[in-house]
Amino acid sequence: MKEELIQFEGLVTEILPEARYRIQLDVGHHIIAYTAGKMKKHRIKTLAGDRVTVEMSPYDLERGRLIFRHKDERGPVGSRPPARRFFRR
Repeated sequence: MKEELIQFEGLVTEILPEARYRIQLDVGHHIIAYTAGKMKKHRIKTLAGDRVTVEMSPYDLERGRLIFRHKDERGPVGSRPPARRFFRR
């Protein structure tokens, strides 16, 4: 039977080379995580300061896989330009 994966939430503190991140979990530990394949496939970018969900194996609690980036509650940072209207002559 496949082992159960543990999920934690945390905050990205540093971006490392080779698509790896240093993450501070809500429980206080620091881990190294890599981006999951689905996030790479859909080109989901992760920056320092983002809230994320991490999957970890119970056998290695120092490494994990970043599986979800949470959206900000503040809304978009930049304002969108107004939509242009096209008129027919």
